[in-house]
Amino acid sequence: MRPPSDYNDARMPAEAEEPDRRAPAMMICARLAGRAIIRVVGRCEDAQENSQLAVTRVILRCEDAQETQVLDLNLSNNQIAKLPDELCALTCLQRLDVSHNSFVALPHIACQCPSLHTLLAHHNQIIEVDVTRLSRSRALEYVDLSDNPIPPRTYEELQQITQPRISMSERQKEDWEEDLIL
Repeated sequence: MRPPSDYNDARMPAEAEEPDRRAPAMMICARLAGRAIIRVVGRCEDAQENSQLAVTRVILRCEDAQETQVLDLNLSNNQIAKLPDELCALTCLQRLDVSHNSFVALPHIACQCPSLHTLLAHHNQIIEVDVTRLSRSRALEYVDLSDNPIPPRTYEELQQITQPRISMSERQKEDWEEDLIL
């Protein structure tokens, strides 16, 4: 039996000695990721000064939940379809922009953030809205749901709500609805 110090002299298998063909691509990816991180750090530093965080075309992953003073969060123009529940920890968040994304349901955070008074969710694919929950929200004052394919029944229910104020595009009847006799 050899002592542990002899293990350092052991040779690696032959295939491990060949250069990794993916190395150049991995280096480029690492360099691009580094640039993205620098942009995010810069945006976070700006957010500390002006309380606005714009995250566009950037992927963020937070490992530690931290108390933060973000007042305005702009997540527009991404391909987001769902928001993490952890955003509810942004207790000072007043304005959230999730416009021009891929949401099919109005994010639940809209009714859970204690200080959120403005939600911009226009230009998505929203067909699901918890109207009851939305109408019971204490903080929400304005919700923009324009340019979403909101179903007829939900559209009518949303029109009945007086608080929060809801902006919706004028509903266009679908071709199949024209043939229905009510």
